[in-house]
Amino acid sequence: MAVKTQFSNRDFNQILSRYELGTYTHSEPISQGTVQTNYFLHSTRGKFVFRYYENRPKKSVYFESDLLVYLTEHQYPCPTPYQNRQGAIVGIYQDKPYMIMEYIDGKHINHPAVHHKKQLIQKVAELQILTRDYHPRYLEYRWNYDIDLCRKLACAEADKIDTGDARQKYHWLENQLAVLELPDSLPKGICHCDFHFSNALFKGDQFAGLIDFDDANYTYLIFDLVCLIDSWAWPAQSNNLDLMQAREILEEYTKHRPLSAIEQRHIFDVHKLSIFFDNVWYFGRGRANDFYEKRKIKFMNNLGWKKYTDELFLP
Repeated sequence: MAVKTQFSNRDFNQILSRYELGTYTHSEPISQGTVQTNYFLHSTRGKFVFRYYENRPKKSVYFESDLLVYLTEHQYPCPTPYQNRQGAIVGIYQDKPYMIMEYIDGKHINHPAVHHKKQLIQKVAELQILTRDYHPRYLEYRWNYDIDLCRKLACAEADKIDTGDARQKYHWLENQLAVLELPDSLPKGICHCDFHFSNALFKGDQFAGLIDFDDANYTYLIFDLVCLIDSWAWPAQSNNLDLMQAREILEEYTKHRPLSAIEQRHIFDVHKLSIFFDNVWYFGRGRANDFYEKRKIKFMNNLGWKKYTDELFLP
């Protein structure tokens, strides 16, 4: 169970009394998720989602609440956060922030079919269309994925592990990051950064909502696209990218948001950046001379920019 902080009926009575959402009746812990604490709240006016942020400062949650308000105002399918009686969306309980959000009626798809995948790809593209001109107020309170952040987080992981092997791994990553080409003019916006079917809800066969914006940040618009390519077209623990499947994902995406020339030019480097972030998240996995992300980067380097882009874009 993902619940890290236990809430009593008395706690929820007190919290819900601050809202115009009816009288609290009961709650259920939500087992999905690995970081934050989530509950279904039931009241005399319906069912809601309570999200308690175990490791996020308040202004980082403001980034998320502002984004959810913006997206719902633009009819993007995601949870609407509710204001309390004082007009605040983010509350504080026991020194940690929380939100109460709309419950979206839908289910997770364990075995997605092609039409499910196409709908999810479309929602990835639509998110980037909506947020290309979106300027978050609390930008500096999120981990916004770029080369500098990747280097900083990797250094922190190496220092925490504090072994010669970890330092070797960090120096390898540092050298690889140094050769990436990611110009300032490469378009940026909001990426969800966890577009997985565990975060997608379907009602029947129709996409109902995207949830869990805990990792959302301001980064290269094609970051979500390369993450889809990497997770769907690169089989787990395989050393080879399925370029045909990667092309199919890209073609489906570009039906909804065509890539600019500069995005086509640098998608290879953004894909590599996504692999380097995976290296950060799993920094302790493997030895410096042989670990999964290193093997993937070796494949990418051997393939080369031209072959990669030709396979994805040429007729």
